[in-house]
Amino acid sequence: MMTSAREHHDQTGRNLFADVLAAETQSGERVVAQSAHWTAFVPFAARWPMEVHLYPNRQAPDLPSLTDDERNDLSHIYLEVLRRMEGVHDDSLPYIAAWHQAPVRSDRDLAYLHLEVFSIRRAPGKLKYLAGSESAMGAFVNDVLPEEAAKLLRAVAIRDVVDAGARVGQPE
Repeated sequence: MMTSAREHHDQTGRNLFADVLAAETQSGERVVAQSAHWTAFVPFAARWPMEVHLYPNRQAPDLPSLTDDERNDLSHIYLEVLRRMEGVHDDSLPYIAAWHQAPVRSDRDLAYLHLEVFSIRRAPGKLKYLAGSESAMGAFVNDVLPEEAAKLLRAVAIRDVVDAGARVGQPE
């Protein structure tokens, strides 16, 4: 990931992750939720049928660098994302969450804190099993278009509650 970030910076002079966030925000097609400090979207090349990335709206290298307002806002939008993911299948959803933070000693300026949340479930009662190309070669095959996944996530009924500029999701 950092190799790609470094190559992108060398070629463009810009931050790869900031460019991804800007493209997703500008398009809006895969954006699932936004708040004053965070944007959640289904990535263009999602590997899992239900996968959401959550980025702060400003480049931050790691969790300790977040402001109090960003931390507070995170707690609300993260819960909204989880509720939306569970709402797609109308039951409890097994999920994996992985934080990406800057390396400690190098390339901190190239990093961009973000969270990946995904589920191994592909449909109600059905798990996504990796094919040989996915397990052996890292070439993922996803039978759900990222745009369709974002549409499903946005369609989950969430009542918006304004709290310090953040939307707090509550199932209706």
